[in-house]
Amino acid sequence: METDNLCKYLAEKYPQNFAVWLMGESQTPVTVLKTELSIEPIRADAVTFLQTQDRILHLEFQVEPITDPPLPLRMLDYWVRLHRQYRCPVTQVLILLKPTSVNVPAEFRLENTEHRYRVLRLWEQDPTPLLADPALLPLAALAQADSGAQILERVAAEVAKIEEASLRNEMSNCTQILAGLRYPKSLIQQLFREGIMRESVIYQEILQEGRQEGKQEGKQEGELTVIMRQLNRRLGKIAPEIEAELRGLSSPQLESLAEALLDFQQVADLQAWLRQGK
Repeated sequence: METDNLCKYLAEKYPQNFAVWLMGESQTPVTVLKTELSIEPIRADAVTFLQTQDRILHLEFQVEPITDPPLPLRMLDYWVRLHRQYRCPVTQVLILLKPTSVNVPAEFRLENTEHRYRVLRLWEQDPTPLLADPALLPLAALAQADSGAQILERVAAEVAKIEEASLRNEMSNCTQILAGLRYPKSLIQQLFREGIMRESVIYQEILQEGRQEGKQEGKQEGELTVIMRQLNRRLGKIAPEIEAELRGLSSPQLESLAEALLDFQQVADLQAWLRQGK
């Protein structure tokens, strides 16, 4: 499923961040293990290895609580295979992404066999540590909140603060995908396509700089300053002839461009937008 794979991607790309969140291990080096387990191959969603403690952290992300085989049996199966292969302790965390009324047990029990693991219901979790770590921001959108729209706004604001463009875009895209489990598409698009630039601390700081420069055009020149800096960050140095064309845009056109540039991947996208606006 798309959301499960996305969580696996985040856990494998940022294993240290997940280890700190779930186990409090801030100094322990983390190595991602292969996820295909021996015997009859199966794949765990995300497996990380805490080297200094000689321990495996197995993360299992799940949207639907009812599976075949059942989740408790799957967790036991993963534990046995991991322990057999690596011969070290295994900490397992089953992370449920979507609210459900189904009671998902935190153990497998059958006659003399008992196996326990941790069940983390993301919608019951404090969003504070997730909001504080850029790599965990997508999960914060599904965390505990009195108002769903409010927590999503907070996540959008934190994403907008990320200065590195590639990381900001990555977290924005990941958040939008996971947020689809809880929020309507219209709200997600509103916050992450229309509002993210104007909620951005970077945007506000640059806009203030533009206004303080005392340009004759005032607000419009300030907006152009913001857009030029954002375009230079996203697409590289903008050619003088294109910049001259941008200077001829009206204030409403600049506002539209401020939203549209979030989707630009290359200079050709900007040129196509300018042609459409004529």
